[in-house]
Amino acid sequence: MPITLQPRGAESRAMLWLSPLLAALLTLASGALLFALLGHPPLQTLKVLLLDPVSDLYGVSELLVKALPILLCALGLAVVYQARIWNIGAEGQLLIGALAGSALAVHITDWDSRLALLLTLLLGILGGAAWAGLCAWLKTAFNANEILTSIMLNYIALNLLLFAVHGPLKDPDGYNFPESAMFGDATRLPELIDGLRVHAGFWFALLALVAVWVLLHRSFLGFQIKVLGLDRKAAGFVGFRDSRLVWIALLISGGLAGLAGVAEVTGPIGQLVPQVSPGYGYAAITVAFLGRLNPLGIVCASLLMALLYLGGENAQMAANLPQSITQLFQGMVLFFLLACDVLIRYTPRLKWSWTKRAIATEAPA
Repeated sequence: MPITLQPRGAESRAMLWLSPLLAALLTLASGALLFALLGHPPLQTLKVLLLDPVSDLYGVSELLVKALPILLCALGLAVVYQARIWNIGAEGQLLIGALAGSALAVHITDWDSRLALLLTLLLGILGGAAWAGLCAWLKTAFNANEILTSIMLNYIALNLLLFAVHGPLKDPDGYNFPESAMFGDATRLPELIDGLRVHAGFWFALLALVAVWVLLHRSFLGFQIKVLGLDRKAAGFVGFRDSRLVWIALLISGGLAGLAGVAEVTGPIGQLVPQVSPGYGYAAITVAFLGRLNPLGIVCASLLMALLYLGGENAQMAANLPQSITQLFQGMVLFFLLACDVLIRYTPRLKWSWTKRAIATEAPA
């Protein structure tokens, strides 16, 4: 390659924190250019995409509904990524959490006790944690690459959910639609505001935010996880058990993703359907890095990603844009973030040896 990347030396922490903002601005500029090329007025289309969805209280509540599962998944990913354990399976862990909680909820629809909701949520958390535990077992027992195993488990989880809604959990009175029966009132998360869909999962997300922040910044376990991510050999020298930390980090990540899934089916949806997640687990990967693996940064990034989901739906109806516009903006945000990070950490240099050879080749004899 004619261009090499040379480390800049001391990294600018200010620029590392500002690069997500720069990536967002570059995404907006690229989106405006794209809309212009498609024949849409750029500023008006950006308004439809980013401002109109949250122009009233109902829109703000829908933003929170979309942000909650992304936030829970991203907080869990922040824990494993601090340990340099690359869990790409939050989507599958979310689906298994939804499936596990639903398997109980459809059989206790006649319960009146709030214990029903507690058990349903607990089973969803355990389901997500168990699914992540498979990755931990494969990694610690067989040294299997967690990127590959977690991705493959996503597809298995999706097919298990599809099997359930087409088979054992299918509503017999649902006119042959692939969905479960509606949950009973005792297994539904209560709404925070009457008439709006934002639900008590908000408090779970807030509790998870505080817990992850304390874990990563104020606990010895969090310190061990960070040391494991920085240097595995050094962690072993000081007595930190690699396999134990891998299990703990992945179980926390899977449990939070499972909570996100079961909160979706017990909250705004109220039943198990194939479309539990439009890709929240995958979006959470971008959110975790956009938020710099910091819980507070992840909150802001989750709201931005939720806004893209809402704006994409609004743009389909108001501007006749394709459904893929949401994934396009998510991809651009991640691309520009990675590009900014590379340019912050490295200086592009032209290979002079390659240049000299090119000049010598082109020079007349």
